[in-house]
Amino acid sequence: MASTTVTVGSTVGLHARPATVIAEAAGGYDEDIILTLVGGDEGDETDAASALMIMAMGAEHGDEVTVTSDNEEAVKEIAGLIASNLDDE
Repeated sequence: MASTTVTVGSTVGLHARPATVIAEAAGGYDEDIILTLVGGDEGDETDAASALMIMAMGAEHGDEVTVTSDNEEAVKEIAGLIASNLDDE
């Protein structure tokens, strides 16, 4: 299983627009992609293919999120999106 931790780059956190972009990208993979807010409730995992679950996670700019999946390429892509400022695109 591949895993990496990245810092949220969107200036207002993972709200509607970034969450939608991330969920659409995650939905393109067959494997599950799990997001975990570092410092959040232990065992509280978020399905990266669900924009609503991503928003409910409450990740703000500067928070750290761990991305985990059996697909290393999926981890790289989703981690890159989380680290980007998706508000400017």
